[in-house]
Amino acid sequence: MTLGIGVIGCGNISTQYFDLGRMFQGIEMRACADLNMEAAQSQAAKFDLKAQSIDDLLANPAIDAVVNLTVPDAHFEVTRSILEAGKHAYSEKPFVLSVADGHALKAIADARGLRIGSAPDTFLGGAHQQARAHIDSGAIGRITSGTAVVMSHGMEHWHPNPDFFFAPGGGPILDIGPYYVTNLVNLIGPVKRVAALSSTATPTRKITSEPRNGEEIPVTTPTNFHALLEFHNGATITLIASWDVWAHRHNNMELYGTSGSIYVPDPNFFGGDVHAGGCDFSDVVPLGETDHPFGVPNQEHGEGKMANYRVAGLADMAVAIAEDRPQRCSFELALHAIDVMTSIVASGETGEFVDVSTTCEQPAALDAAAARGLLKDG
Repeated sequence: MTLGIGVIGCGNISTQYFDLGRMFQGIEMRACADLNMEAAQSQAAKFDLKAQSIDDLLANPAIDAVVNLTVPDAHFEVTRSILEAGKHAYSEKPFVLSVADGHALKAIADARGLRIGSAPDTFLGGAHQQARAHIDSGAIGRITSGTAVVMSHGMEHWHPNPDFFFAPGGGPILDIGPYYVTNLVNLIGPVKRVAALSSTATPTRKITSEPRNGEEIPVTTPTNFHALLEFHNGATITLIASWDVWAHRHNNMELYGTSGSIYVPDPNFFGGDVHAGGCDFSDVVPLGETDHPFGVPNQEHGEGKMANYRVAGLADMAVAIAEDRPQRCSFELALHAIDVMTSIVASGETGEFVDVSTTCEQPAALDAAAARGLLKDG
């Protein structure tokens, strides 16, 4: 069974989906749409797709599932239109901007027997699944605490249209936070409650990328968060997400267990080196090579190659539909991550602890054999 895939939103990120989607079983990219027809036509020509209006794509009988790559503020309305058209929906993160919107979409999907999935799927990467296996093995005991840190100076230096990053629905928690929160749930389980402090360093940002170099844009959402997450297993994790930092020396993620510690690479990427140390006072050392296919470098990036298997979550959803099993990038996982992140934002506004109203199961681990099963070439 192969799902015909349509994409709504032909901006910066769509190239990744069109390019990498050709690697996976169970899906076939067939059509694309955008409010800007020229953008749709340009991507269609590059990737041998059919360019359509949004209405025509939603009515296309060859499309079984639609990927929503619009800006965050449009995610709810676009995903609702996808479901109401009788198509499965898979959204780029953040899935929605409120828990209530998520529940509303789930009601539509359930009434029509449809699936909802959402990025990020980077937690399916070789590095993060290697970390998951090490934790699941009991090698470092029960996770009791840790840190997760993502700090930079924003996207206005490279993104051609960075406005939405600094508007409500953007900011480092809702934009980059999904990678970190989702991977923490993958490694530890669901979150119970959160607390946070938030701030904004400057009221405007200057774009230094082309074609809008020199333009000032307003900042209308916090750009710096220091949060505390309490998990249902009792672990307490400090999460720092900021676009007000020029340089730092923090590791992306460190988790501390009753028998050792593990150092996890950037959850924004699929690969990287995982390090761990035990309670025998030995040095922290790399876990070594992994045979996981989603850790193999496959794209040029900056100074060298990187592992990028974006679309793995969509492919897993397609195979899960065929096999009638839960998908790993599930609605429940995505909604819980949104609940955690919007609770962090709310706590930053009030200065009070916020209980997380949703929960979810840890997604099933994706071992090397299962990952190879999602690839066309195995």
